[in-house]
Amino acid sequence: MAQLVEDWYKQMPIITRSYLTLSVLTTAGCALEVISAYDVYLNSTLIIHDYQVWRLITNFFYFGKLDLDFLFHMFFLARYCKLLEETSFRGRTADFFFMLLFGGTLLTIYVVGGGMLTFAAPFADILFLSNSLTFMMVYVWSKRNPHVQMSFLGLFSFTAPYLPWVLLGFSVMVGSSPWVDLLGMAAGHAYFFLEDVYPLMTGRRILKTPGIIKALFPEETVMVARPAPPAAWGAAPLAPHMD
Repeated sequence: MAQLVEDWYKQMPIITRSYLTLSVLTTAGCALEVISAYDVYLNSTLIIHDYQVWRLITNFFYFGKLDLDFLFHMFFLARYCKLLEETSFRGRTADFFFMLLFGGTLLTIYVVGGGMLTFAAPFADILFLSNSLTFMMVYVWSKRNPHVQMSFLGLFSFTAPYLPWVLLGFSVMVGSSPWVDLLGMAAGHAYFFLEDVYPLMTGRRILKTPGIIKALFPEETVMVARPAPPAAWGAAPLAPHMD
């Protein structure tokens, strides 16, 4: 059994394995009181005035108590992060890292900047963005796999684009706040629109992975077919591109 878990872990692509490892270590460290959750949560005042800039990163690795909900989120993190990295971003590790960086930056702006506005007041109470970033990955995967058939607890079937909404409804049913999931969906839709839809509409790409990030993840140039947006956009699929 231990060997199977070890093999499963080693077979994960680098970004998925790193994110899963840091999330487990951070959450377990807080549960065992090796570190304190008060030292890793997102606090704009401490970041700006006390220069505790690590909070911009560490808040993405804490998933709460070591309970069933934690296992649930680790499953979704491992599954959909891995699926994205091995399919849509196969051979493009730098681009995948940039997607997470873009999503994390957008989520932080939502909470730290938008939280000051009246209409975005609920965001001001969000201290950890780990669940939102995971939800963003689920959203992007669902949009890039519109024809995949799924089932929720064997009760009903649906196609992948409805997965985020099904999970959002489940969160509300169990009493969780919907704002964390909605933030992830907003960030995921922003990335999907700018990366997959906008280039088809205008012939221009706004999101380009910086050279410094590409230098961190040297890899062979491979031909990858970018998933097509849903047919509702009325556009032809994107042609394979070279990175």
